[in-house]
Amino acid sequence: MEANLLKTGGFKRDEHIKRPADIHRLFKTGKKVSVAGAKLFYMLNDRNINRIGFPLPRGYGNAVERNRSKRYSRETYRFFKTHLNTGYDMLFLVYPGNDSFHSRCAQFRTLCQKAGLLRD
Repeated sequence: MEANLLKTGGFKRDEHIKRPADIHRLFKTGKKVSVAGAKLFYMLNDRNINRIGFPLPRGYGNAVERNRSKRYSRETYRFFKTHLNTGYDMLFLVYPGNDSFHSRCAQFRTLCQKAGLLRD
């Protein structure tokens, strides 16, 4: 299991957005980009790291589906985090539908390209 975390870069505790006030601030004042089935809210933070949260809309399936969706989203972030510019707070919101790791990666890549978060 540890080798898998090293392969994708890990996801440390300080990279999570935990405070409800930070989440509400991102929803209200953050910039937003969207693709079919997902949205990305983002804004600059005053840190040298990215922080991310994975909220789900109300009524998103049962507990198994919600947990699987969040696992896919976390792994997608781990996969892309070395290719992202730093200093941003992000919320990656996905909607029920085509829920696979490959589609999640495609959504996240497109959203980050639209937002200008990918490094050149």
